[in-house]
Amino acid sequence: MRVSEGSIGRIFVIRLEDGDKLPDSLEEFAREKNLSSGLCLLLGGAGDGTLVTGPVDGEAKKIIPILHALGEVHELAAVGTIFPDAQGAPRLHMHGSFGRGNTARVGCVRRGVDIWRLAECVVVEILGTNMRRVVDPAFGFEVLSPE
Repeated sequence: MRVSEGSIGRIFVIRLEDGDKLPDSLEEFAREKNLSSGLCLLLGGAGDGTLVTGPVDGEAKKIIPILHALGEVHELAAVGTIFPDAQGAPRLHMHGSFGRGNTARVGCVRRGVDIWRLAECVVVEILGTNMRRVVDPAFGFEVLSPE
């Protein structure tokens, strides 16, 4: 376990609009507000996009993602975190639950999901933490690591 303690800073309430894209919109917001780290809670509608819904093989050394195209409008509830990458740029890691009719899908938005009509997002800034997203060779993707 790796731990970094922080405290709460600013709190932002954001209305995302039709066509705004995750993770791009929230990463751009973080850059504009000079927000390094935060917790994100999101509710709204999702349009087109691609979810990462797990690894093809949980035992394989190289992680190959399962991709799922949304294709239709879905309800969305999501939670995520923003932390800087190795170069200091804000990076969002967000998982959401996407529902339409009797079907539900859960996955990561890192491949891109468009907002449909609107979404409400609350971002709670985390101050004083030293965590960053750095590429871990064992996983082949960014993971939280203390500086």
